[in-house]
Amino acid sequence: MSLQTRAIPVLSDNYSWLLRDTATGCTAIVDPGEAAPIEAVLEETGGRLDLILLTHHHADHVGGTDALRARYNARVAGPASEQARMPALDIPLHDKDTLAVGQSEGRVLAVPGHTLGHISYYFADPPTLFCGDTLFSLGCGRLFEGTAEQLFTSLKRFAPLPDETLVCCGHEYTEGNCAFALHAEPDNADLKARIAEVKRLRAAGQATVPSTLGEERATNPFLRATDVPTLARLRREKDTF
Repeated sequence: MSLQTRAIPVLSDNYSWLLRDTATGCTAIVDPGEAAPIEAVLEETGGRLDLILLTHHHADHVGGTDALRARYNARVAGPASEQARMPALDIPLHDKDTLAVGQSEGRVLAVPGHTLGHISYYFADPPTLFCGDTLFSLGCGRLFEGTAEQLFTSLKRFAPLPDETLVCCGHEYTEGNCAFALHAEPDNADLKARIAEVKRLRAAGQATVPSTLGEERATNPFLRATDVPTLARLRREKDTF
């Protein structure tokens, strides 16, 4: 496997993601919500940061960018359409662009909905998806800027990816998503088993992510929605659940 991934808890319930290409040592961080926890991990693991990858402009995903850039001389990549609302981008990205972390190549997927310019990053070796706030374990992001139709289309962008794809999302929301998921699909046996596992992990103080796309396809009511009206209804209900 050429890409190693590690979750770094930041702020109250965010995750930033550390990527290291094993062939070259090239190191990247996805969505640095704050700098200090990331700096601590970087200093433990060689003190190198080459790239900062941003998925969208929200402060809890970009807040540590400038401090990390200044300390490590890292280059910053992110959605070109949101560059006016986030730290300065050295590498403005568009849908279907590619981005190298050492010898590991990532592909950019435009996934509007949570924000209009939201992007995800997909790396194939091993299959890993950095999806920000578009997809959560057992949930999805709120529609702050986009429409249900946009989000439905965005979630379908993940359909060609293999079941074993790691879903590296932006928040530890899984336990909070359990009750609504069960409300939406009360007879889903796979979901009931996933909820039991989530409760076990959280009771032990462990992270519930990354999950896999296969798990989400079996248990996440938003990813399982078959049409736009269903997704829109689920999102409205979840907003007030």
